[in-house]
Amino acid sequence: MDWGNVTAEDLIDALREVDWSTPPRPLSEFFSRFTLPRSYSKWSSRLKCNFYYYRTNYFIMIVFILGMGFLRRPIAIVAAFLTALSIAFLNDSFAGTFSEKVTRTVRQFSPHLAAKMRPPLTPVIRGRPSAKRSILICGRPRWVFVLIFSSVSFILWFVSCSILTVLWALAIGLLATILHASFRTPNLKARLNTFREEFRAVWRNYSEL
Repeated sequence: MDWGNVTAEDLIDALREVDWSTPPRPLSEFFSRFTLPRSYSKWSSRLKCNFYYYRTNYFIMIVFILGMGFLRRPIAIVAAFLTALSIAFLNDSFAGTFSEKVTRTVRQFSPHLAAKMRPPLTPVIRGRPSAKRSILICGRPRWVFVLIFSSVSFILWFVSCSILTVLWALAIGLLATILHASFRTPNLKARLNTFREEFRAVWRNYSEL
Protein backbone atom coordinates (compact mmCIF):
# COMPACT_ATOMS: atom_id res chain seq x y z
CA MET A 1 0.00 0.00 0.00
CA ASP A 2 1.21 3.49 -0.90
CA TRP A 3 0.59 5.16 2.46
CA GLY A 4 1.45 8.55 0.99
CA ASN A 5 -1.81 8.49 -1.01
CA VAL A 6 -3.94 7.31 1.93
CA THR A 7 -6.06 10.08 3.44
CA ALA A 8 -6.86 10.47 7.12
CA GLU A 9 -10.46 9.43 6.40
CA ASP A 10 -9.26 6.23 4.70
CA LEU A 11 -7.05 5.47 7.69
CA ILE A 12 -9.93 5.97 10.15
CA ASP A 13 -12.19 3.69 8.08
CA ALA A 14 -9.47 1.04 7.98
CA LEU A 15 -8.97 1.22 11.75
CA ARG A 16 -12.73 0.94 12.26
CA GLU A 17 -13.05 -2.20 10.14
CA VAL A 18 -9.78 -3.93 11.03
CA ASP A 19 -9.61 -6.88 13.41
CA TRP A 20 -8.50 -5.59 16.83
CA SER A 21 -8.44 -8.99 18.48
CA THR A 22 -4.83 -9.52 17.42
CA PRO A 23 -2.30 -9.24 20.28
CA PRO A 24 0.05 -6.25 20.49
CA ARG A 25 3.44 -6.35 18.79
CA PRO A 26 6.38 -7.49 20.96
CA LEU A 27 8.23 -4.76 22.83
CA SER A 28 11.51 -5.85 21.20
CA GLU A 29 9.94 -5.01 17.84
CA PHE A 30 8.07 -1.94 19.11
CA PHE A 31 11.32 -0.32 20.29
CA SER A 32 13.56 -1.80 17.62
CA ARG A 33 14.82 0.81 15.17
CA PHE A 34 14.33 4.57 14.97
CA THR A 35 15.44 6.88 12.19
CA LEU A 36 14.65 10.41 11.03
CA PRO A 37 12.24 10.67 8.08
CA ARG A 38 13.96 12.05 5.01
CA SER A 39 11.09 14.20 3.79
CA TYR A 40 7.55 15.25 4.64
CA SER A 41 6.06 12.64 2.30
CA LYS A 42 8.18 9.92 3.92
CA TRP A 43 7.11 11.11 7.37
CA SER A 44 3.43 11.14 6.41
CA SER A 45 3.64 7.66 4.90
CA ARG A 46 5.52 6.30 7.93
CA LEU A 47 3.06 7.88 10.35
CA LYS A 48 0.04 6.24 8.72
CA CYS A 49 1.78 2.88 8.36
CA ASN A 50 2.85 2.76 12.01
CA PHE A 51 -0.56 3.94 13.23
CA TYR A 52 -2.12 1.01 11.41
CA TYR A 53 0.48 -1.62 12.27
CA TYR A 54 1.02 -0.73 15.97
CA ARG A 55 -2.59 0.27 16.65
CA THR A 56 -2.97 -2.15 19.57
CA ASN A 57 0.31 -1.05 21.16
CA TYR A 58 -0.67 2.61 20.95
CA PHE A 59 -4.09 1.93 22.44
CA ILE A 60 -2.55 0.04 25.37
CA MET A 61 0.07 2.74 25.88
CA ILE A 62 -2.53 5.51 26.08
CA VAL A 63 -4.69 3.47 28.47
CA PHE A 64 -1.60 2.77 30.62
CA ILE A 65 -0.71 6.47 30.80
CA LEU A 66 -4.29 7.28 31.77
CA GLY A 67 -4.19 4.60 34.45
CA MET A 68 -0.94 5.94 35.88
CA GLY A 69 -2.50 9.38 36.18
CA PHE A 70 -5.49 8.06 38.13
CA LEU A 71 -3.89 5.67 40.63
CA ARG A 72 -5.31 7.67 43.53
CA ARG A 73 -8.72 8.18 41.93
CA PRO A 74 -10.55 4.87 41.38
CA ILE A 75 -13.63 6.61 39.98
CA ALA A 76 -11.47 8.16 37.25
CA ILE A 77 -10.07 4.73 36.41
CA VAL A 78 -13.60 3.41 35.87
CA ALA A 79 -14.38 6.49 33.77
CA ALA A 80 -11.27 5.90 31.65
CA PHE A 81 -12.22 2.24 31.17
CA LEU A 82 -15.76 3.14 30.06
CA THR A 83 -14.43 5.80 27.70
CA ALA A 84 -12.01 3.33 26.12
CA LEU A 85 -14.81 0.78 25.84
CA SER A 86 -17.15 3.23 24.13
CA ILE A 87 -14.42 4.08 21.62
CA ALA A 88 -13.66 0.39 21.05
CA PHE A 89 -17.34 -0.21 20.22
CA LEU A 90 -16.84 1.88 17.08
CA ASN A 91 -14.69 -0.92 15.69
CA ASP A 92 -16.75 -3.56 13.84
CA SER A 93 -14.61 -6.52 14.90
CA PHE A 94 -14.53 -5.57 18.59
CA ALA A 95 -18.27 -4.88 18.69
CA GLY A 96 -19.07 -8.26 17.15
CA THR A 97 -16.66 -10.15 19.41
CA PHE A 98 -17.95 -8.37 22.54
CA SER A 99 -21.56 -9.12 21.63
CA GLU A 100 -20.80 -12.79 21.00
CA LYS A 101 -18.97 -13.25 24.31
CA VAL A 102 -21.70 -11.51 26.31
CA THR A 103 -24.37 -13.60 24.60
CA ARG A 104 -22.50 -16.82 25.38
CA THR A 105 -22.16 -15.82 29.04
CA VAL A 106 -25.85 -14.96 29.34
CA ARG A 107 -26.82 -18.25 27.66
CA GLN A 108 -25.37 -20.18 30.60
CA PHE A 109 -27.90 -18.54 32.95
CA SER A 110 -30.83 -17.70 30.68
CA PRO A 111 -31.03 -19.29 27.20
CA HIS A 112 -34.31 -17.47 26.53
CA LEU A 113 -32.72 -14.06 27.15
CA ALA A 114 -29.66 -15.01 25.10
CA ALA A 115 -31.93 -15.88 22.16
CA LYS A 116 -33.36 -12.35 22.26
CA MET A 117 -29.84 -10.91 22.21
CA ARG A 118 -29.04 -12.66 18.95
CA PRO A 119 -28.98 -10.37 15.87
CA PRO A 120 -31.78 -10.95 13.34
CA LEU A 121 -31.01 -13.10 10.34
CA THR A 122 -30.26 -11.28 7.08
CA PRO A 123 -32.59 -12.37 4.25
CA VAL A 124 -30.79 -14.23 1.48
CA ILE A 125 -31.89 -13.89 -2.14
CA ARG A 126 -30.38 -16.28 -4.69
CA GLY A 127 -27.57 -17.19 -2.34
CA ARG A 128 -26.64 -13.57 -1.61
CA PRO A 129 -27.51 -11.35 1.35
CA SER A 130 -30.19 -8.79 0.42
CA ALA A 131 -28.44 -5.99 2.34
CA LYS A 132 -25.26 -5.40 4.27
CA ARG A 133 -25.72 -6.51 7.85
CA SER A 134 -25.58 -3.68 10.38
CA ILE A 135 -23.43 -3.99 13.48
CA LEU A 136 -25.50 -4.90 16.54
CA ILE A 137 -24.43 -5.44 20.14
CA CYS A 138 -26.59 -7.87 22.11
CA GLY A 139 -29.37 -7.39 19.58
CA ARG A 140 -29.36 -3.58 19.86
CA PRO A 141 -27.85 -0.92 17.56
CA ARG A 142 -24.25 -0.14 18.34
CA TRP A 143 -24.86 3.58 18.89
CA VAL A 144 -27.07 2.77 21.92
CA PHE A 145 -24.11 1.25 23.79
CA VAL A 146 -21.73 3.98 22.64
CA LEU A 147 -24.14 6.65 23.91
CA ILE A 148 -24.76 4.92 27.26
CA PHE A 149 -21.10 4.23 28.05
CA SER A 150 -20.02 7.69 26.89
CA SER A 151 -22.68 9.38 29.05
CA VAL A 152 -21.78 7.34 32.14
CA SER A 153 -18.07 7.97 31.66
CA PHE A 154 -18.69 11.72 31.26
CA ILE A 155 -20.63 11.79 34.53
CA LEU A 156 -17.84 9.90 36.30
CA TRP A 157 -15.24 12.29 34.88
CA PHE A 158 -17.25 15.20 36.25
CA VAL A 159 -17.75 13.58 39.66
CA SER A 160 -14.07 12.67 40.05
CA CYS A 161 -12.96 16.21 39.09
CA SER A 162 -10.30 14.73 36.80
CA ILE A 163 -10.97 16.58 33.56
CA LEU A 164 -7.67 18.48 33.70
CA THR A 165 -5.78 15.31 34.60
CA VAL A 166 -7.27 13.33 31.72
CA LEU A 167 -6.46 16.15 29.29
CA TRP A 168 -2.81 16.09 30.38
CA ALA A 169 -2.69 12.29 30.25
CA LEU A 170 -4.26 12.22 26.77
CA ALA A 171 -1.87 14.91 25.58
CA ILE A 172 1.14 12.92 26.84
CA GLY A 173 -0.22 9.67 25.37
CA LEU A 174 -0.94 11.22 21.97
CA LEU A 175 2.44 12.97 21.93
CA ALA A 176 4.24 9.69 22.72
CA THR A 177 2.23 7.94 20.00
CA ILE A 178 3.03 10.57 17.37
CA LEU A 179 6.72 10.61 18.29
CA HIS A 180 7.00 6.83 18.09
CA ALA A 181 5.06 6.63 14.82
CA SER A 182 7.20 9.39 13.35
CA PHE A 183 10.61 7.88 14.16
CA ARG A 184 9.91 4.11 14.16
CA THR A 185 11.19 2.76 10.85
CA PRO A 186 8.56 0.50 9.20
CA ASN A 187 9.97 -2.98 8.83
CA LEU A 188 9.25 -5.69 6.28
CA LYS A 189 6.76 -7.35 8.63
CA ALA A 190 4.67 -4.18 8.73
CA ARG A 191 4.51 -4.04 4.93
CA LEU A 192 3.63 -7.75 4.67
CA ASN A 193 0.92 -7.28 7.28
CA THR A 194 -0.50 -4.42 5.23
CA PHE A 195 -0.66 -6.61 2.13
CA ARG A 196 -2.39 -9.35 4.14
CA GLU A 197 -5.01 -6.93 5.47
CA GLU A 198 -5.60 -5.65 1.94
CA PHE A 199 -6.14 -9.20 0.71
CA ARG A 200 -8.61 -9.89 3.52
CA ALA A 201 -10.55 -6.71 2.72
CA VAL A 202 -10.72 -7.55 -0.99
CA TRP A 203 -11.77 -11.14 -0.24
CA ARG A 204 -14.44 -9.96 2.22
CA ASN A 205 -15.89 -7.57 -0.36
CA TYR A 206 -15.78 -10.27 -3.01
CA SER A 207 -17.63 -12.76 -0.81
CA GLU A 208 -20.41 -10.21 -0.19
CA LEU A 209 -21.12 -9.86 -3.91
